[in-house]
Amino acid sequence: MSDVRVIIQRDSEREERVVTTGTTAADLFSGERTIVAARVAGELKDLAYVVADGEEIEPVEISSEDGLNILRHSTAHVMAQAVQELFPEAKLGIGPPVKDGFYYDFDVEKPFTPDDLKLIEKRMQEIQKRGQRFSRRVVTDEAAREELADEPYKLELIGLKGSASHDDGADVEVGAGELTIYDNLDAKTGELCWKDLCRGPHLPTTRVIPAFKLMRNAAAYWRGSEKNPMLQRIYGTAWPSKDELKAHLEFLAEAEKRDHRKLGSELDLFSVPDEIGSGLAVFHPRGGIIRRAMEDYSRRRHEEEGYEFVYTPHATKGALFEKSGHLDWYADGMYPPMQLDAGVDYYLKPMNCPMHNLIFDARGRSYRELPLRMFEFGTVYRYEKSGVVHGLTRARGFTQDDAHIYCTREQMGEELDRTLTFVLDLLRDYGLNDFYLELSTKDPEKFVGSDEAWEEATETLRKVAEKQGLELVADPGGAAFYGPKISVQARDAIGRTWQMSTIQLDFNLPERFDLEYTAADGTKQRPVMIHRALFGSIERFFAVLLEHYAGAFPAWLAPVQATGIPIGDAHVEYLQDFAAEAKKKGLRVEVDASSDRMQKKIRNAQKSKVPFMIIAGDEDVANGAVSFRYRDGSQENGIPRDQALAKLVDVVERRVQV
Repeated sequence: MSDVRVIIQRDSEREERVVTTGTTAADLFSGERTIVAARVAGELKDLAYVVADGEEIEPVEISSEDGLNILRHSTAHVMAQAVQELFPEAKLGIGPPVKDGFYYDFDVEKPFTPDDLKLIEKRMQEIQKRGQRFSRRVVTDEAAREELADEPYKLELIGLKGSASHDDGADVEVGAGELTIYDNLDAKTGELCWKDLCRGPHLPTTRVIPAFKLMRNAAAYWRGSEKNPMLQRIYGTAWPSKDELKAHLEFLAEAEKRDHRKLGSELDLFSVPDEIGSGLAVFHPRGGIIRRAMEDYSRRRHEEEGYEFVYTPHATKGALFEKSGHLDWYADGMYPPMQLDAGVDYYLKPMNCPMHNLIFDARGRSYRELPLRMFEFGTVYRYEKSGVVHGLTRARGFTQDDAHIYCTREQMGEELDRTLTFVLDLLRDYGLNDFYLELSTKDPEKFVGSDEAWEEATETLRKVAEKQGLELVADPGGAAFYGPKISVQARDAIGRTWQMSTIQLDFNLPERFDLEYTAADGTKQRPVMIHRALFGSIERFFAVLLEHYAGAFPAWLAPVQATGIPIGDAHVEYLQDFAAEAKKKGLRVEVDASSDRMQKKIRNAQKSKVPFMIIAGDEDVANGAVSFRYRDGSQENGIPRDQALAKLVDVVERRVQV
């Protein structure tokens, strides 16, 4: 046998190795049980891949992003095999890996039940223990059609070869090159147990799947289009170890407790009535208090930072969005037009920026006015698909805390730096402290303006981001059509990442709107425009904070900051006097004068997640004092009334958690 020279690349280490012809990637990494695939010339390969002379081979660990995707996609195949063994009439859709798990779509007569999922999971465990081999096989289009003649959805995918989309998961089945089928083969006999159209790669065997669980099922349109048949989707999760699976399930349980939709109902904060429509929320009185407190503080800080407040209407003629380019690039995300005024198209606005440009252009502007910082709580409307609408975090109508800053090119760097610092400081004031930044750059298929302008804007944003000393992550192609952006990514109390503020640098809309200012030398110059949404939207930020705090808001945001709990009826009036004094100081204090027993009142206040309980009995009344009971059950007794009020005011003013 002739020798083959390969290079094994591990991070920055390179090892040259001489092996015999026919050596596989599995042979190269024999004994390394965490290696599940290999990367060769940028492409992922099964461990059964036979290496060639001169190739660089990079091992893929099961815990890496690629390794997790391979694990989860392999588990999706096992699930699909189990489904077809238990429900032979089931037709196969698509089964891609997704964040933290996988899914597979099936065409079946009846929706799956929870009992069905238990049976499927049990059958998956049996398949996993059999150690079936995943075996790759190249097929022609004609042969694939013949083999999969009973799978109508697979036949459709074969016809998509070369144009399959990542958005609907079709690209895990077919790519631009050769078609492949993966056979699940019996470990002992090599007999075919099941097969699926798939690009791969896969784990060597089902026994390499360490830990998995089926989570739920749901209805889903084939390839995400409402024009297509409705299929049944089963979601699952898979992890490199049982401990990691357990930790993930515990995390999900904690996240479920914090679900803003659940807490919104339990705490009577907001609802999304069917009579109004999907994605269109109403805030109840207590939710309204929180929202107003959020907005009031934001307004105050913006005023201190030199922003000026503007207001714009909810609807506009379509010509405005033709001018801005939104109808060219964003029409799918807009509500359909209303035809008014003898056939003129009016749209609910999806963005505030075109209207702010009109305010800038309403009169002549001087360089002395720049930077001009316009701010608006502007409600916008975006027609999200029903399948992605999710409480307050993905809504169809929401209010952006939207700012547009107009400045000279010379002021651009300093203004961006000042804006990003302001954004991060304000988010910290609301209790978020763990950030990283993301720099979204030009989508080569979807942009307006010159390459030179984009390059200048991108480099300016990069320098501004790096000054903050935070981790900076690249997001290639993720920019809006008119300019690059910095996104502030915030981690919440349980480690989830939320995109918060965005700062976008735009040379293009000022050009489209022919915006000008008079420079110091009397010439007309084009301003630079900075788009900035600090919260993203009030609704979404409300939801993030609700989940971050698990409903237990710090006192400055809590709808009720303290609840007075009398030990007996004789102490009600005393606490009502205390509450009246508190209200004069701007505090939100209520007294529970119901007929419930004191312990029931305490439980009610705990369920409502009130920061302070103010308790009073005979001794407190005699001494002109009250007792504090905190959320954790601890208590501080005999606090003089004036000191108690001062403490409440101090905690609210400092915006601290208790």
